[in-house]
Amino acid sequence: MRAYERFVSYVKIHTASSADTNTTPSTYRQFDLSRRLAKEMRAIGMEDVYEDEYAYVYGVVPASPGMEGKPCVGFIAHIDTVPEFSGANVKPQFVENYDGGDVALGSSGRVLSAEKFPHLRSLQGHTLITTDGTTVLGADDKAGVAEILAACERLIAEEIPHGRVAVCFTPDEEVGHGAALLDIDRLGADFAFTVDGGELWELNYETFNAAAAHWDITGLSVHPGSAKDTMINASLVAMEINSMLPAGEIPARTEGYEGFFHLTNMDGAVEKAELDYIIRDHSAALYEARVGSMVHIEKLINAKYGPGTAKLSIHEQYRNMAEKLKNSMGIVELAKRAIQNAGLEPRLIPIRGGTDGAQLTYRGLLCPNIGTGGYCCHGPYEHISVENMDLAVEIILNIVGELCRR
Repeated sequence: MRAYERFVSYVKIHTASSADTNTTPSTYRQFDLSRRLAKEMRAIGMEDVYEDEYAYVYGVVPASPGMEGKPCVGFIAHIDTVPEFSGANVKPQFVENYDGGDVALGSSGRVLSAEKFPHLRSLQGHTLITTDGTTVLGADDKAGVAEILAACERLIAEEIPHGRVAVCFTPDEEVGHGAALLDIDRLGADFAFTVDGGELWELNYETFNAAAAHWDITGLSVHPGSAKDTMINASLVAMEINSMLPAGEIPARTEGYEGFFHLTNMDGAVEKAELDYIIRDHSAALYEARVGSMVHIEKLINAKYGPGTAKLSIHEQYRNMAEKLKNSMGIVELAKRAIQNAGLEPRLIPIRGGTDGAQLTYRGLLCPNIGTGGYCCHGPYEHISVENMDLAVEIILNIVGELCRR
């Protein structure tokens, strides 16, 4: 079965995660896909297939005869979709022999515009898979899931020589949890790759250092007619806090290796206000400085308005995996050769975000990222092509093949 055939069946299964629960998986519906994947893995001949109580699914393609001594490579993808935009009732739309122009997304009124998304011209002649404009597509990361399984099926069915290949599909990547409970010993890989997002020529081993920051602001509400020198308006204090951060260091004004503060939510009245931020930087030193800036602002606000006015809590989410991978670049070179052997010129791109691989790398399993060939994730303009998915499968097989030649 080709990767796209698996993919279009997976995207119809609603698996959006949630940041508002304290369970793993964060939404029970993720089991709907994890259970199906376990069944399919057994059906294609994978061994040691195991689905745990947290919706992680593991499986192995045993080594070919004579290849038992080769390194074991892992491939990892996540089953959840982003919670911020609907992943329910996904209706994939096919555009055969795409002409490189605009594509109407169903009857939604939204248009996949070649002017807004110039990369579309490179997909001319492909068969596009898009949304109908009302949901995400789910290529992030059900495309990775489908591509990994399509590659495993070919290894087994076509008896392609290979070392041991270990696979894990994870829940809750979109809410920052994905790899937290992955059993590295059960996976049994010497190193691994996440297959998640991005161009096919894109290879990622650098991520942000990342933290989440939450502010609780307590005001003092009195009658506005007698408020002079007494009232503390929590909403205005929240605005003041935000104004103390550099206005140009936000996602909309940064790129490449430039970090940012991103205000993700604000809620307020006179008595109470809340702010939520994510803090990001590739540089460990600049990341620490950004966290320090937040802590300093808390000190200044409480000195101005009184102790306890502002309470800041910071939760570290992940670290830049380049700090660990820079001493093991042979894994990156392996992937570069696999991409080149697929007829593409690999490019090392820093991820302006994080992957399951960032957590896993810091837990001891080195894990850079390769692309799925998908575009415009996390919204209604998400799309991928049948041909890109086939090429992603080829890159996965090339990685396995490269290890056989070691």
